[in-house]
Amino acid sequence: MRPSARQTDEMRAVSIEVGFTKHAEGSCLIKMGETHVLCTASLEARVPPFLKNSGLGWVTAEYGMLPRATHTRMRRESAAGKQSGRTQEIQRLIGRSLRAGVDRVALGERQITVDCDVIQADGGTRCAAITGGWIALRLAVNKLMKTGEVISDPLLDPVSAISCGIYAGQPVLDLDYPEDSEAGVDANFVMTGSGKLIEVQMSAEGSTFSREQMNALMDLAEKGSAELTAAQLAAVA
Repeated sequence: MRPSARQTDEMRAVSIEVGFTKHAEGSCLIKMGETHVLCTASLEARVPPFLKNSGLGWVTAEYGMLPRATHTRMRRESAAGKQSGRTQEIQRLIGRSLRAGVDRVALGERQITVDCDVIQADGGTRCAAITGGWIALRLAVNKLMKTGEVISDPLLDPVSAISCGIYAGQPVLDLDYPEDSEAGVDANFVMTGSGKLIEVQMSAEGSTFSREQMNALMDLAEKGSAELTAAQLAAVA
């Protein structure tokens, strides 16, 4: 039934390569099927002005897609002189999601910026960015703890994200592009490793959906999130 021949509750293959770049304090290349995202975490001994002298740390994110990450070349947003509304929405989502799993007091008055660059897109780029972004964040925090700059672990719980949707009338897990472009309902779930919700984005893309269908998507998301958490912990072990 699915274009990929996957079962309705079957995710795409996930692979994670940590330490992918030389200079970033934390980095990984995450692949969810044919969606590939490079995530890096950079430490800075400063915080935004509104947090100065507060004792609180900050985690923020930036997101972008390379020109040929998609089927046809996209113009670089730097060449256009501004970010698209989609880019701004996604990077704010990534930042909110990652901060939800951080004890900002334990982090101390420093900032970690997580950059998520989509090398190849085939659906679910924001979910891959959040999932890989947490791994980069974890590796960067590990360095702070190793040097003794941070005593208590500020990362409270792993954070991951997964897409679900109603495709051809059936609830399915982890949409690729052919499914995403045809789905009647599209949803993204951001969850912690302990199964708590951080954010849910769900909308009808051509057909309405019932409470029962919403519950079915939630069940799929819980399964996918548990698998992603296991992959994250194995990658940073």
